[in-house]
Amino acid sequence: MPGWLEAGLWGLLGGGALVLGAAVAWFVRVPQRLIAAIMAFGAGVLISALSFELMQDAAETGGLGPTALGFLGGAVAYVLANVALARRGARHRKRSGDQQPSEGEQGGSGAAIAVGALLDGVPESVVLGTSLLGGGGVGVAVLAAVFISNVPEGLSSAAGMKRAGRSAAYVFGVWGGIALASAAAAAVGYAALADVPPSVLAAITAVAAGAILAMLADTMIPEAFERAQLSTGLITALGFLTAFALDQV
Repeated sequence: MPGWLEAGLWGLLGGGALVLGAAVAWFVRVPQRLIAAIMAFGAGVLISALSFELMQDAAETGGLGPTALGFLGGAVAYVLANVALARRGARHRKRSGDQQPSEGEQGGSGAAIAVGALLDGVPESVVLGTSLLGGGGVGVAVLAAVFISNVPEGLSSAAGMKRAGRSAAYVFGVWGGIALASAAAAAVGYAALADVPPSVLAAITAVAAGAILAMLADTMIPEAFERAQLSTGLITALGFLTAFALDQV
């Protein structure tokens, strides 16, 4: 199987977790406190993966300088894009309550939420694609982190979309489209970065890590804390430990 196709399939699996979470939210009434707990766990998993799988590998491969610059660049780029989308109605795109605006309350918010969901998913998918470079298999810890964190992301966001009066066609169209975009991003990441120098690959990996951490701080952790509150820290720590254990096995 061509490497780019394998990368695309792994990206599709990771993105498919968003559809799975959305389906649960649409057909099952999940308590918001449970959604928040799952979100906190997923945040801990991603923090562990970006620490040990992304940043550490990037620093060892390309050095601290390119890694630091890439990390800060990814965080800045994500925050700027997120600010622009927030002004158009996508600020609470991962919230499961009544925070998301309906199309009647803010025109164009549906499109902004869809673009925001894409913004959240692409860095993870690119990392999945690049983890296959060098002839090795997909990074199991990264794949597990993406999948485990994407389920509560899709669940929480779809619950909020449903509360805002958005249709099933919109909800599953968004998450189905993001799953396909995740597959494309992973395939392109593999194909486009196959021959780049190690320092460049390290910087790009760090860009993704910076964007992921900014996304966690801006969207996932606030949703988790709003509902889970004082238990958020412990649940996040359990998620971190789970991903760390997977990395060590």
